[in-house]
Amino acid sequence: MRLIPVEKTKKISSRIFINKHMKPRIPIILEDFADPDSPAFKKWNYDYFKEIAGSNKVNIYGSEFDSMDRVASSPIAQTTFSDYLNLIKSQPTEHRLFLFNLLTVKPELKEDIIYNDVTGGKILKWLPFMFFGGEGSVTRNHIDIDMSHVFITQFQGIKRIWLFPWEQSDFMYKLPYNFHSLANIKEPDYRKYPALLYLNGYEAVLHPGETLYIPSGWWHYIQYDTEGYSVSIRALPSSLLEKWRGFKNLVVTRNFDNMMRSLFKEKWFTYKVKVAKARGAKAARKQRSFQI
Repeated sequence: MRLIPVEKTKKISSRIFINKHMKPRIPIILEDFADPDSPAFKKWNYDYFKEIAGSNKVNIYGSEFDSMDRVASSPIAQTTFSDYLNLIKSQPTEHRLFLFNLLTVKPELKEDIIYNDVTGGKILKWLPFMFFGGEGSVTRNHIDIDMSHVFITQFQGIKRIWLFPWEQSDFMYKLPYNFHSLANIKEPDYRKYPALLYLNGYEAVLHPGETLYIPSGWWHYIQYDTEGYSVSIRALPSSLLEKWRGFKNLVVTRNFDNMMRSLFKEKWFTYKVKVAKARGAKAARKQRSFQI
């Protein structure tokens, strides 16, 4: 597996961004996508969040490797938002928030971010998501089901993200009818999953104020180097193929997988693992033949 750093830039024009990144689907870190004068950079902090929403109940999520047969893992505990913030501030923990979106609970916070929209008006400013995690927590390697373009802005702490194009799905042993990979790319077992040797991707290290552009259909593995939080917004897929994939994932694939898992339970997961390994082995053999 080989990773190269994601390029960083600022004051990029919409024309250059669309033609050199969005259309060819190449990631980049934008240093001024979220305007530095946005109120969020001045007023947001843990004490402020506890003051406005600390009593809200939140579900806590841990390791996702115990739920490989599902689109999302189940929560492991529940607490208040205030207690969760105290936890991640005081010690490293794999605990993170997944479905708690502070920007939905307190929609007025959306007005605290000013975007320098380089997409030509394609971003969905009204649909942001907020993510919190403790130092050492991770989000497993996955692709977004709706195939949107994603812009992740870091506000607190440091986040490390590995990125891989859709075309390398077999090298990561993508589970059929799911949107995550079977292999653990953080601690790769090359004997068990030899196709991982041929992965070529990018590494982005995000600091506060920086925004990572993740193109439609790209795999991303997220690691919290420190505790922190970020905000992501989306832009709808551009091409007809991306739009079709997103529609099929949401309407057909997800529901079909749920039905088959309900009917066949562990046998269905065993079948998907078998297919993922077979596809990975085939991709590795094909890659080796190119190198001979």
